[in-house]
Amino acid sequence: MIARLLSLCVPAVLALGLSSCQTMAPIQGMMPPGILRGADGTLYYDPNAQGTQGGVFGGTHMGPPPDVISHWDGGPGNGPARIRIDRAEQTAYFYRGDQLIGKSWLSTGDEKHATPAGSFKILQKNKWHKSSRYGAAVDAAGNVVDAEVDIKKDKLPPGTKYEGAKMTNFMRLTYDGIGMHAGYLPGYPASHGCIRMPEEMSELFFNNVELGTPVVIE
Repeated sequence: MIARLLSLCVPAVLALGLSSCQTMAPIQGMMPPGILRGADGTLYYDPNAQGTQGGVFGGTHMGPPPDVISHWDGGPGNGPARIRIDRAEQTAYFYRGDQLIGKSWLSTGDEKHATPAGSFKILQKNKWHKSSRYGAAVDAAGNVVDAEVDIKKDKLPPGTKYEGAKMTNFMRLTYDGIGMHAGYLPGYPASHGCIRMPEEMSELFFNNVELGTPVVIE
């Protein structure tokens, strides 16, 4: 799996400093070295985790590619806030009127869980939202028994409970669960349909949108 990931991603990393790899998603239940999952199902990168020595890019530990996209200029702009999300570029653009205020790197839905295109509005803001569908099965001690649970489809193992994945700074776009939020960004589309952002950028977007702010997904 790692060899396949490298063969698909390295050319883009070398050329752009950022991997798009839009046709590649991790095999369910398998994760690259150094990618860990917390008890609540949240993925994160630990460069000190056992096994990271096995995968390197040019002498550095293999992990998420560097974020060369995100920035925030701020400023009043010249009109109301609006957001444009480009799935091909894996980038969100934040405007006030026609003035670009900031950009954020993204990870949108994978091949099996596509992020829908169209015109949307912010329907809800929830700083500490957790997924009601995707997460992990944990035992009484908090140990992850099954890291990939779809509570609508999967039966929990005996003696476990469901822990929804964290979706901090959640900005809801649809009533069936699609929204923007802080999350893990591996360098390619990998979510269940939501729009993951770096935590810092998700907070900036969250603090600068209102209910009704228009969002266009291309």
